[in-house]
Order: sequence, then structure tokens, then C-alpha cells
Amino acid sequence: MAVDYAHIPVMAAAVLDGLAVRREGTYVDGTLGGGGHASRVCEKLGPNALFIGIDRDREAIDAAKGRLEGSPCRKVFVHAEFADIKWILRENGVRLIDGALLDLGVSSRQLDAPERGFSYMRNAPLDMRMNRSGAPQDSDALTAYRVVNAYDQDALTRVIRDYGEERWASRIASFIVKERSREAIEDTHRLTEIIKAAIPASARREGPHPAKRTFQAIRIEVNDELGQIERAVDDFVDVLSAGGRLAVITFHSLEDRIVKTAFRRRENPCVCPPDIPRCVCGLNPDAIRVNRKPMVPSERETSENPRARSSKLRVLEKL
Repeated sequence: MAVDYAHIPVMAAAVLDGLAVRREGTYVDGTLGGGGHASRVCEKLGPNALFIGIDRDREAIDAAKGRLEGSPCRKVFVHAEFADIKWILRENGVRLIDGALLDLGVSSRQLDAPERGFSYMRNAPLDMRMNRSGAPQDSDALTAYRVVNAYDQDALTRVIRDYGEERWASRIASFIVKERSREAIEDTHRLTEIIKAAIPASARREGPHPAKRTFQAIRIEVNDELGQIERAVDDFVDVLSAGGRLAVITFHSLEDRIVKTAFRRRENPCVCPPDIPRCVCGLNPDAIRVNRKPMVPSERETSENPRARSSKLRVLEKL
């Protein structure tokens, strides 16, 4: 099934303001998607500027290439993970960049493609991989099917609790293990029904869909999303030129906590005990937060684009 990559980029105006795009600069979009944010950045770039678009979903890159074709700047598209930013820049002969964007989480296009298995609202095989270069049956491919059917109960509980912040994690894991002992769990519909059965009816009457947190948790595990962010944020700051900016959009507290902690550490790297009179560790700040509190979408934007509702934007500037 073909995926429509036309979408509404979250907080597009705030992202542009945050990046303070320089006409002849070098910019990276580490989560290219269909090119929604990228098209707005490229509109501000001149013919001597360089734009690098990165995505681990080859379909997204193909869609973005068409969308950005008319932009005057030089463009490089890379099928890779954004955590590989230093390697990507070396391979393209780039030492420093003037700005970068990371729009984290699963894309709207992937959610809307039933065959990807990201959504509990549509039935599909359990996959959830953002990078589908290998076949799902490959022994080395980590898919939602493998997580659900091969992880032991303790590991399942950890994933659902830590990545989904699900209070019923242990009970959900036990129900999954019991049901898969009868027959392998192969599709999103059956997994959703098992999750619903595991959560008491009283807890299902309010709040988000009962499967939302568990699906989020499995998706994060399959794609190593938090590990990617932890590895990438410092590397992106390292490759910024003086005055260069990194803008990061997060969609849930786990992502935002990692970004906030990394930004604070670059702004205040001192590791001296708080009771000593002056810093002796010699670690100096090399960046400053542009916004002390995260920017959030307006009520109008969330009404027009409900998927923007939980988003937060943080921007850091290199000193």
C-alpha cells in the first residue's frame, strides 16, 4: 500500500525561528520524513548552501527528494540513522554545520500505513520497524513480532513499564506470555485485544486507548529510539559551528527528559561538589539553551493537527 507523505510539520514557524537559518549555511534534518520541515528550511537557503537530509526509512527519502527538487541549495540525502551524524558528515566532507533539526518519534506517514504495524487502530502484521531494509523474517531483524513472542516475561514487563510508562505492565506481559503459549501472536489486532483483556475495565474507562502505551513501548524497543537520542544529541552539538543551533521536537516525556538533560549538561558541565566555593573541574560550557522552557504548539495548531498535541520544542545554541 502506498503511503501519502504529505503532512503538516509540527511547529514549523517556531522551528525556523529557533534555527535562525543562514542563507549560505549548512543544515541537517536528521529525521527527514516527507520533507515538511526540510522544505521550509530549504526555502531560506541560497545556491551556495548545503542541506543534508537523513532518514532510516527509504520511502521517506524518496518522497522528500521530490518535494525538495525545486530548492536552489545543494542537497545530499542519506539513508542512515541520525545517530551516525559524525560518520555522515565525514563521508560528505563536512566538518561543521550551522544548524540541525531532530523531529523525534514515529512519523504520521508510518502510522497511516497499515502494513507497518505501528497502529493499534488498524490490523497488520507485527513489524514496527522504521528501517525495513531487511525482511521481517530475518533472524537478525528485531521486529514487534520478535519482542512479543520471544522476550521472556521479565523482559516484556521491563519494556512496557520503562518505555510505555504503563502501570499495568506486569499484568499485560503475563497475559501476552499466556496467550502466545497457545498460539503465536502475529498481528496488531490480536495484541490489542490481549492488552484490553489485561487492563481492568475500570482503568479503561478514562484516558488514552488502552493499547497506546504498550504499542509505544514496543516501537521504542524495536527501533532503539531512546538509545539513538542519547547517542545523537551530544554528537550533533559537537558538530555545530559557533552560533549554530540544534532544534529538537519530542513527543513524550522519555524523549524530552533525555534532551533536556543533555542540553543542561552542555550549558553547565561542571561536576564539582556543590559545596565547594569555586569550580575546579575545568569543564566549561560550550552551548546555551535558547528557550529555558520548551515551546509547545498553539491551541489552533493542535486543533488543526491533533498529532502535534504532545510535542515540545527545545533549541540549543553552540557558543
